[in-house]
Amino acid sequence: MTGNAVFKAIVDEAEVYKYYSDGEWRKSSSGKSVPIINPTTRKPQYKVQACTQEEVNQVMEAATSAQKSWAKTPLWKRAELLHKAAAILKEHKAPIADFLVKEIAKPAKDAVTEVVRSGDLISYTAEEGVRILGEGKFLVSDSFPGNERSKYCLTSKIPLGVVLAIPPFNYPVNLAVSKIAPALIAGNALVLKPPTQGAVAALHMVHSFHLAGFPKGLISCITGKGSEIGDFLTMHPLVKCISFTGGDTGAAISKKAGMIPLQMELGGKDACIVLEDADLDLVAANIIKGGFSYSGQRCTAVKVVLVMVSVADALVEKVNTKVEKLTVGPPEEDCDITPVVSESSANFIEGLVVDAKQKGATFCQEYKREGNLIWPLLLDHVRPDMRIAWEEPFGPVLPVIRINSVEEGIHHCNASNFGLQGCVFTRDINKAIMISDAMETGTVQINSAPARGPDHFPFQGLKDSGIGSQGITNSINMMTKIKSTVINLPSPSYTMG
Repeated sequence: MTGNAVFKAIVDEAEVYKYYSDGEWRKSSSGKSVPIINPTTRKPQYKVQACTQEEVNQVMEAATSAQKSWAKTPLWKRAELLHKAAAILKEHKAPIADFLVKEIAKPAKDAVTEVVRSGDLISYTAEEGVRILGEGKFLVSDSFPGNERSKYCLTSKIPLGVVLAIPPFNYPVNLAVSKIAPALIAGNALVLKPPTQGAVAALHMVHSFHLAGFPKGLISCITGKGSEIGDFLTMHPLVKCISFTGGDTGAAISKKAGMIPLQMELGGKDACIVLEDADLDLVAANIIKGGFSYSGQRCTAVKVVLVMVSVADALVEKVNTKVEKLTVGPPEEDCDITPVVSESSANFIEGLVVDAKQKGATFCQEYKREGNLIWPLLLDHVRPDMRIAWEEPFGPVLPVIRINSVEEGIHHCNASNFGLQGCVFTRDINKAIMISDAMETGTVQINSAPARGPDHFPFQGLKDSGIGSQGITNSINMMTKIKSTVINLPSPSYTMG
């Protein structure tokens, strides 16, 4: 994938990355491009095509046509091609990871992990799809009162059509394939609109599917400005399903999309409730992992720590000790804390920090920022009147709220507009289950930080955190619809006659 032939196929003479349509790499007729800014240098690193609405139409028409043939392709053949794409993707993990480092400042080791995990996800999806879609149901009419056994009903899962996938910047490969693979195994066509930051890594990931030999038109990747093609894509009449991961834009998409299945994951304010009997060393390790990995730019990051007053001092001390050991710097050096994705993101985080300082939060470390690089910061004695108590920073800044009762912690968690994940730390399993039941979140982790994976686990949010459920099995089911065929049996007198 790093060879000259492949490079020429994906990039034009002006070093602008092409978009992928109908099995070919193309330049946009707009003659315009969109720059991708390196978060570390804050300078343009790459350029991608600024596609037009007419090119969106062409992609959708090609996808619709290709999908009709793909739906008739045997399941085993679909799975075979997915396995092939997974192998090619993992084979080229190094160059794709390098794009992740430069586009989104992901630490090098984490970037490689994302690509490998994505290949594993594709292969698992192929296997799971064969199992799920290879089964149907057989129903008999006399199981319902008042009916004789005069009807047999056969049900199976059939594809929806064209699926539009919109992943976020923080996992542009993994959260793309988590949408692409289920859509394809289920017999759908797939149109990918990658995030601007992460688009080049996504384009190279798509090239893995191209090299695997999928039919022309079945997979497309269209780049451009959301202001020009965003609504046009999401409201396109040929789109039959949208899978979106991101921020506030998702709510607008859901209002405009119409009567099609939606899978929306829109962020969170994941709460960590710490009880008096918790293993504080375990808690501290998970707060560091959950709150600061990839500089806190994860929807499942720990976003607020709700700790019982009696153990708060001890926990804060343990976390501070670990924060001091975090390395800060460029992603190429595999630092723990790397620059956040954009200057606007860094400015937003700084606004939360300034607000907390004005309202009396205790700064456990000195606030330090250089460009997009923000040093890790634990804020103690945070109160509910501070923005950081409720808003999602998407950065390496973590608030600690001291609570006097478990009920107080549950109340704060449930008062949030978000409800993606949460976690509770205690040695008492009965308390853990009761708290889990009371927390209004899609997933509760007991004695571990929130996490999306493993990728076959159900993953969903409540309230403003989204609609629908992800995870490989759930995504396959969501990207299909039920088809019933009813066999009406002749009456006994007719058959005897």
